[in-house]
Parts: sequence; structure tokens; C-alpha cells
Amino acid sequence: MKDKNYLVFGAGISGIGSVQLLSTVTENITLYDGNKELDKEALREKVGVDIKFDIVTGVLPDEVVKATDITVLSPGVPPSNPDVMRLKAAGARVWGEVELAYRFNRGKILAITGTNGKTTTTSLVGEICALHTKDTFVTGNIGVAYTTCAPKTTDNSLTVLEISSFQLETTVEFHSQVSAILNITPDHLDRHGTFENYAQAKYDITKNQTEDDTIVLNYDDPLLKGFGERSDLRPKVIFFSSSEILDKGLYLKGKEFYYNDGAHEVFLLRTDEMKLLGRHNYENVMAAIGICLAAGIPQETIIKGVKGFNAVEHRIEFVVEKNGVRYYNDSKGTNPDAAIKAVEAMERPTILIGGGYDKNSDYEEWIGSFGDKVKLLVLIGQTREKIRDAAERCGFTHTVLCDTFEEAVETCIKAAKPGDAVLLSPACASWGMFKNYEERGRIFKELVRK
Repeated sequence: MKDKNYLVFGAGISGIGSVQLLSTVTENITLYDGNKELDKEALREKVGVDIKFDIVTGVLPDEVVKATDITVLSPGVPPSNPDVMRLKAAGARVWGEVELAYRFNRGKILAITGTNGKTTTTSLVGEICALHTKDTFVTGNIGVAYTTCAPKTTDNSLTVLEISSFQLETTVEFHSQVSAILNITPDHLDRHGTFENYAQAKYDITKNQTEDDTIVLNYDDPLLKGFGERSDLRPKVIFFSSSEILDKGLYLKGKEFYYNDGAHEVFLLRTDEMKLLGRHNYENVMAAIGICLAAGIPQETIIKGVKGFNAVEHRIEFVVEKNGVRYYNDSKGTNPDAAIKAVEAMERPTILIGGGYDKNSDYEEWIGSFGDKVKLLVLIGQTREKIRDAAERCGFTHTVLCDTFEEAVETCIKAAKPGDAVLLSPACASWGMFKNYEERGRIFKELVRK
């Protein structure tokens, strides 16, 4: 790696982490970002004033393109970007930040992907692994750059990696000993173009796995059931199901979790012994148990970790009860499928805040999940009219359109009666109104608590 010229594409958290990691083996680094207004000195301070690298912003010069051997893409930069295509045409290899970090990783990697549930499952697996060994790293799409963790790993480390479709499409040799795909439903079609491309990016988590490795899959997802039964799939498969009792795998029987290794059925725990709410979380728990069993962690450690685990922030997170109304923050419900799970988890009449950035999603199924539960849908953002029109087509007419997030929360507070729930679960990304879903969730909690 020392003799190559590197172009790190994107000056966000991932890009900064990539430059810092590359600086441990070379000084031939250029950090590029298309935003010509970036403050180069501030950026240099973020990376480290002692690290030697060049900064290029705005138009990417031909001489930089020609000099590049390997370009490292931040997850937000699609491989179809015109400048990335220029780099490829000039002979540069394209890696993602995950691929770069992988080259420095030691120990065992447990990689988790899926449309929904990644963060909860990754956090839970991380807590279980930390009970087993202090040499545990929880990283990736969960908000901690993999490039900052990989060089700290040892031969005995467990690296728990949340990995998105954006990150998977730029892997080359990346290889995890245990992988999991939790579910696949339409998302990010604005990036991937088709659902088939999006699904393939998820499947690619297994592309370098061998017969000695394991993939944990959702038996109830028709795509993943079919994928797990393919004859050309090399890793061993552990299925989990919340709707069927399996001859082999993890399953829910009433309110009890079981694992069957193909010869013996073993009781694990009851749903009321956990702090997590909703069937989708039962699926996340089974996935986490399967991952940890495959990693060789003792069953008693796994069950202890599951029982002690709290819900992840911004994922059906209970905020407060005021005047008999319970408020829930599900800002991480950034697509219709995730938002359906949140609606299903509600046990009270619900006033729902939806809308945001348009990812070309279809909202009819989400609206169809409301049943008698959702009494009012308060809409914001770019998609508010699109969702209102979809709701009317589905026969749901209890909608209010708001211009600001503050107005939406105030509308919910005024409409809610004792015994109701107010749920932020937008079924859309936060971009346009907020920096990210975390900011959206934090502001919701602040407004509610005021």
C-alpha cells in the first residue's frame, strides 16, 4: 500500500477517518470534496495538523485523476458519480471506506446489514460481545468510522460492524466470519436505481465468505429464505423466524424464544424478560442470538446481554408521558417498512408525524398498516402532499399538513387525549429539514419535554 497514490473522495467523518488511517502507511494522499466553499484550514485541523496530505475542492483536476492509483469513497458518494467514473476510466481502483479499514482489521468480524433493524441488532450484538470480551469494537454505519477502530484491533478482537448497502457496493476483498441480513424491503432506490440492485448490494455481504463462515437470515423474508436455500451459497446458514417453528434455527413459540440445532430444541428466554418492544425487535433479538452463537459466545452470556439491553435512541424510544399521553421517538423510521414496525408496536390510539425527504418510496402499505390505531397523520417536509394523496387513495382522510416541525409537534400535543400516544415515525429521510435523523429525534424530544 505504501507505493500507491490515494484519493479520498468526500471530506465527512468517513473521509477524515480514511486519511488518518492511510497516513499510517503513506504520505501520498489527496483529500477531495466537490464543495469548493469548504474551509481547508479547518478541515486540516480536523484530520490532524501533523498529517501530511493534499486538499482539493471544487472541480477535480485531470492531473489528480491521472495520478490516482486507488480512490477511497465515502458512503455518500455513489460509484456512478461522474468523477468516480473518470477515475475508473483512468485506471484507478475504487474502494469504499469499509474496504480500506478491512485491510487493517485483525480478529473476527461480525457484519450486519438489512433495510431495518441494523442499529438495534448491532448495538445488542456489541453489548453481548463486550460481556464476553473487553476486546470488542462496535463500528461502521452505526456512527463510528470503521477506519478509526480497525487499527486498534488484535487477533482476539470481535469487531461488530453495521454495514449499509452504500458501503457494501464498494467492497472488494472484505470478508466477515459471521454475517447477517435482517430483511430486504425497497429503500434507497434513488441511489441504486432498482430494487434488484439494492438487494444484490445486501447479498454481497457474503461474496467472500467460505464454508467455514456463517450467514444469519430472516426465514420470514421471501427473498432471504430463497437466498439462504441457494446451492451456490457457501457459508453455513442460521435462519430465524417470528412466524414459523423451524426444524433448524431460531424461532418464537408464543412468547418464548427457542433454538434448534437440528437435533435438540433449547429454550432461551421469554419476551417479557426483555426491555424491547414489538415483533420486529423480537426478530432483531433472534438475529443477534444467531450471530453470537456463530461467533462462539456462550449461551448464558448471550441471554444475560439480551435481558439487560435497552432500546436504541431514536428507534421506538419512549420519551415521556405528559397529561396521560405517551410520546415515542422513532426518528430512525426513515422508510415505510421501518415506520410500519413502529405503528405495529403501538398499543394506544396514535397520532403520527410523517413525511420528509423523498427517496422515491411507496407509502400505501404504510398507510394500510394504520387500521383503527392511527387517529391522525400530521405531515411535514417534501413528501407531505405525496403522502396525503396516497392516504386519500387508501381511504384515510385524517391528515394535517404543517409547514414546520414545531407546528407539527404542537398540532399533535393539542390533538392528543389521555390514553393516546404521539409517535414520530416519518417513513422518510430527514434531509432538507435536518442534518440527519438523530437531529430530528433530538429536536422532537426537546419540543415534547418543553
